[in-house]
Amino acid sequence: MKNPALCLCLLCVGRLHAAEAVPTEGSGFLEGATLNVLSRNFFLNSDNRSAKASQNYQREWAQGFITTFESGFTPGAIGFGVDAHGFLGFKLDSGKGRSGTGLLPVDSDGEAENDFSDTGGVIKVRAFQTQIKFGEMMVETPVFDTSDKRLQPEYATGWFVESDDLPNVHLVGGKFTAFKNQDSTSSKGEFVGYGVSTDVGSISFVGADFMSNQAFGTRLYASQLTDTWRQLYANVYAKGLNTLVDFNVYRTLDYGRSVVGDINTTAYSLSAKHTVGAQEFTIAAQHIHGDTPFDFVGGDSIYLANSIKFADFNGAHERSYQARYDFDFASMGLPGMKLMTRYVTGRNIDGTHAQQGGAYFPFDPNTQTFVPQQGKGGKHWERDIDLSYTVQSGPAKDLLIHLTHVSHRANEAQGQPDIDRIYFVVEYNFKLL
Repeated sequence: MKNPALCLCLLCVGRLHAAEAVPTEGSGFLEGATLNVLSRNFFLNSDNRSAKASQNYQREWAQGFITTFESGFTPGAIGFGVDAHGFLGFKLDSGKGRSGTGLLPVDSDGEAENDFSDTGGVIKVRAFQTQIKFGEMMVETPVFDTSDKRLQPEYATGWFVESDDLPNVHLVGGKFTAFKNQDSTSSKGEFVGYGVSTDVGSISFVGADFMSNQAFGTRLYASQLTDTWRQLYANVYAKGLNTLVDFNVYRTLDYGRSVVGDINTTAYSLSAKHTVGAQEFTIAAQHIHGDTPFDFVGGDSIYLANSIKFADFNGAHERSYQARYDFDFASMGLPGMKLMTRYVTGRNIDGTHAQQGGAYFPFDPNTQTFVPQQGKGGKHWERDIDLSYTVQSGPAKDLLIHLTHVSHRANEAQGQPDIDRIYFVVEYNFKLL
C-alpha cells in the first residue's frame, strides 16, 4: 500500500476543517475552499464469450474513497492556491482467474492486490480570469481527456492553463509528460492508445470554445504527441426547437519520427437529439476515413458520437450508426430515476492497408509474418442498457445507484471480444468543506 497515512490524513483533515472553518464574505485561500470525499462501491462482471479469450470470466468488487481538496486563492491581483487528491481502494471480492477488470492492480501471479492508494496535487495561480495549474490533475478536453470509468480516476502530470478573459471565448492550453492509469499508483512517461505505446515525450495542446452554453457554438483544438502525430479537432453544435445537432471531426497526421507508422486519418460524427417531454430520441452516424484506426491517448479523448461504453467504433474505414432512447421517470412520479438504451452497429472495417511494420500492422514473431491489427471486412455491434437512480431527499440525498448491462459482438476481422458485461456502482459524495 502506497502512502496510506497521507490518504487517511486528507480524510481526517477534511473532517477537522468541516467542523472548525467559519465561512467569511469573499473568496480566500480557505474561504473559497472545498473538500469532498467520494465513496465509490464498484462491481464489474465480464463474461468473455470469444473462443480465443485468455479469460472466460472476470469478476471484481471493490470499494474506493476519492478525497478532493480545492483551495481558493490568496488575495491580490495574483492569487495562489493548491489542489490535492487522495485515493484509497480495497478489494472486496476477486481472485486468480477473475482479475483484470481495471478496478484493482494485478500482481505478477495474476492476483488482484488487496488494496492500493495514491496521492497527488497541483499548485495553481490566478490573474483576472486566467488560471495556471502545475502538477498531477484530471484533464478534460477533446484531444486529451483523462477518464473516470473505474474505481480510481486517471491522472496526468504537467501544466494546464485556461482563460475566460475574452467575452464568449474559453481558451485552454497544456502539456503533459506523465500519465497514471486507473489501476495504478504511479505516474509514468508513457501514453498508450490503440496502436500507440510510446514514452518518447509528451502530449501538448491548445484550444478554444466559442459561445459556450449558447444556442450555437463551436470548438477548435490542436494537439501534438511527440514524434507520433499531430491532431486537429473541430466541433459545431446548434440547439433549438427541442433539438440538438452536434458535429465533431478529427484530422490526424503522423509527424517527426512517426514512431507508430504512417497516419492519415479523418474521423467525424453527426448526431441529432430530439426531446419530447420526458423522452429523448438520438440518432448518429460516424465515419473513419483512413488506413489506420482513429487513435487517441487518455481514456476519454474521443468526442465522436459512437464512442460508447465498450467500443469506440473507430476502426480503419469503419462506418457506424446509432439509435438511442432516454427516459426520465420524473414524469411518472419517480424523480431521480433515468433509463438509457442504445444500439450501435459498425462495419466496412479494413486494416490491411496500414503501413507494414507500424503499430497498426506489426510483425508477429510467432508466425513470422506481418499481421494487421484489424482485418478486412470487420464488423461488430454493441447494445447498452443503463438505469440510474439518485436519491432526492432525506439522509441519503444525492446517493447515486447505477446499473449498466453491455453486450458486444464482433467478427474476427474486427478484433474485439464478444462480451457481456455488468456494472453496478453506488456513489455518495461527502461534502466536508
